[in-house]
Amino acid sequence: MTGFRQMSRAAQLLMINQFGINVGFYMLLPFLATYMSEDLGYGAAVIGLLLGVRNLSQQGMFLVGGTAADRLGCRPMIITGCALRVVSFGLFGVFTSLPGLFAAAVLTGLAGALFNPAVRTYLMHEAGEKRAEAFAVFNVFAHAGTLVGPLLGAALLAVDFRLIALVACIAFAVLTAAQIVVLPEQALEPQRDSVLGSWREVVTNGRFLMFTLALSAYFGLYNQLYLMLPLEAQRVSGLAESVAAVFVVSTAIGIAGQVRITRWCRNRWTPGRSVARGLVCMGMSFAPVLVTSPLLEAPPPGAPDWARIALVCLPVLLTTVLFTIGMAITNPFAMELLPIVGSERLAGTYYGFYYLVSSLVAAGVSWLVGALLDLTATSPLRWTPWLALLAVGALGGLGAALLERRGLLSREPAEPVEAR
Repeated sequence: MTGFRQMSRAAQLLMINQFGINVGFYMLLPFLATYMSEDLGYGAAVIGLLLGVRNLSQQGMFLVGGTAADRLGCRPMIITGCALRVVSFGLFGVFTSLPGLFAAAVLTGLAGALFNPAVRTYLMHEAGEKRAEAFAVFNVFAHAGTLVGPLLGAALLAVDFRLIALVACIAFAVLTAAQIVVLPEQALEPQRDSVLGSWREVVTNGRFLMFTLALSAYFGLYNQLYLMLPLEAQRVSGLAESVAAVFVVSTAIGIAGQVRITRWCRNRWTPGRSVARGLVCMGMSFAPVLVTSPLLEAPPPGAPDWARIALVCLPVLLTTVLFTIGMAITNPFAMELLPIVGSERLAGTYYGFYYLVSSLVAAGVSWLVGALLDLTATSPLRWTPWLALLAVGALGGLGAALLERRGLLSREPAEPVEAR
């Protein structure tokens, strides 16, 4: 990959690091619920609570992790986060009691909150003027890890879940050691204000808040790759295995197309226009299932009709293709624009706040479409959740387009904007 070879040694390590992080994470987490249910005998409510605690401990601490990256350095936060993953995944393999499992879940989330903003801040500084291209390559490695992790986890699960935990620990330990040896320290930007002063700067930056609100649509829609699309694929096909097709198609496009899509957009559009059109593409991608969902019923019991399954899954897969292309357009340029609408001096803090707000919006969107799905699952109004998702993408794209039109996505905004 040409872009990877042209990057600094530190940036290359961050790419490999993200591959390893995703391999380790997706090797274990997708199988945790099955392990707790079938091997340990816990109920769905307890498992759901534990997974919710893990998610909350990560999302709720993003701002703290980003602030720490600005004040203590990105390298220490990356190393600390990966080291915590060694401990937390080890606890999943050692403990079977609820206190131990909840401690592991909290530490797993905290680890992600420490290294996620730090990795992106470090890469932002390292990439210079080629930030979108750097994040495009970063996404390729992340997609590859997301593909390899569950395959490796499924193979190890045939032996023992504790073996998964051990291998994941080893993977994170190797990453931690590599970062200690190879990853150079970056010069810290001097901080003029206290922590609360820095947070005050973030929440009074009007154009950043408007950008964050518009781009939170990305995360609200991104979650549907794990919620609505798999549910629809399984509903119309009657096969749980069809869910895998959604992830395979999305991952394949992410790996093969991300760098090319970013290069194509760079040559034709500004970063602001790329973000706006990418969000609209993500929203419009739900049009095929919006049309076909009310028309397609679950298959009757019996032997699978493979010709029918292939036909009814086409709208879901077409949506997946368009959805992934929209993600590939949006994400690298959003990462490039964040320090522009925010501040390079407080890049970690801005990244952390951005992810915190976006995660809350994503939870709200997922709750909304889930509630709509429950209300309309057996009615002709089954298209309403998909229409809501289309509207989320359109509103996010419109917000980004208005910011671009007003000149607020350039390095020197056309007009100052303060939060009121």
